[in-house]
Amino acid sequence: MEKRGKVPAFKGRFLGVAVLVAVQLLVGVIHAAFGFALLLGSFSTAFSLTPVVYSVYTLIYAVLTLLFAYLVWAGKRSGWIGTVIVSLFVIFVDTLTVLGLLSFLGIPKFAAFGEIPFSILVIAYLVQPHVRSKYRI
Repeated sequence: MEKRGKVPAFKGRFLGVAVLVAVQLLVGVIHAAFGFALLLGSFSTAFSLTPVVYSVYTLIYAVLTLLFAYLVWAGKRSGWIGTVIVSLFVIFVDTLTVLGLLSFLGIPKFAAFGEIPFSILVIAYLVQPHVRSKYRI
């Protein structure tokens, strides 16, 4: 029987961290595939810069998400910091997209409506005292 207040663990890590890393890996892989597909499709369309910018943006997001997911799993402080910074950036950029103030990136509004709550949940988990202490924050 577990002691009261003990945080569930998986392979020596908080269960929440394991779930977060798994979801971040999935998000990163989806964005990488989507970014590559968009980039390949962008070269065959008209000379519009927006699809290329969004493709590159999506690929950079994918790489950062995968990198920081690995670092979070490895228990590195830089993974925690990077994940929070990327999540804050996504909230900021997607909010501007929803408000119609950032159209040159070509971020679809429907994507912003999913990414904002997801990023808020990621930050909300990472700022929990037991998680922050694990990463010496």
